[in-house]
Amino acid sequence: MTGRDDDKTPSLVPAPGDIHPLRRFTDARVALGRTGTSLPTRAHLDFLYDHARARDAVWATPDLEALHRRLESGGMPSVRLRSAAADRAVYLRRPDLGRRLADEDAARLRALAGTNGAGGERPRVGIVVADGLSALAIDANAAPVVIGLGQALRDLRLELAPVALVEQGRVAVGDAVGEALGLALVIVLIGERPGLSAADSLGCYVTWAPRVGTPDSARNCISNIRLGGLAPEQAVARIADLVRSVWRARVSGVALTAAIGRRLA
Repeated sequence: MTGRDDDKTPSLVPAPGDIHPLRRFTDARVALGRTGTSLPTRAHLDFLYDHARARDAVWATPDLEALHRRLESGGMPSVRLRSAAADRAVYLRRPDLGRRLADEDAARLRALAGTNGAGGERPRVGIVVADGLSALAIDANAAPVVIGLGQALRDLRLELAPVALVEQGRVAVGDAVGEALGLALVIVLIGERPGLSAADSLGCYVTWAPRVGTPDSARNCISNIRLGGLAPEQAVARIADLVRSVWRARVSGVALTAAIGRRLA
């Protein structure tokens, strides 16, 4: 378009009408209105509240003891672990330390590696819960997802290791857990980086043959697990379907996409 007054070329995107109904379908900041050239007071206060909530989610500590009790009562034994990051400040400054287990905890897992699972077989699949960047996500969503996923994986006849609850953990700490236990597949549930629309979102990463140094391209991700996004019970079904595909193909990440493409060709 030339922008001239006599230019009658129709716009490719029609001018929006009343977009307020969109707010029923998204938590994104749309149709906030205005007061003069500024946001309305209500919208400004909501922004400050959500920003503070996101910061609190990053710095807060999840109640892993309460999670441990809920998992035990749900038939999911668990073990408490720590990453190599000594505290939250170190964790936020040194992502590399959050990807490693503390030396003593890595030794504990290696000692557990020879322990048979409930069915008398060596565990092949592990679930790791790491606080990541949102304690709210762990407190709100981890228990129902882990308990539901445990049942779904048992239905697939997969032998499970005890759930690893890792403080100050990043996604790749699942590789350290999987390597120490000799697992074929690891599922990491982690608090996602909070945004201004969601501070309690849980992410899931599935990795085949987890080993320290595994690249992120070898993982599959399901994100936005929360009541306002992908509900926990829906997430369990999607994760179980993903695990089934990974187990069948014996690969994950971009290699899984290629394997599925070859099978459909």
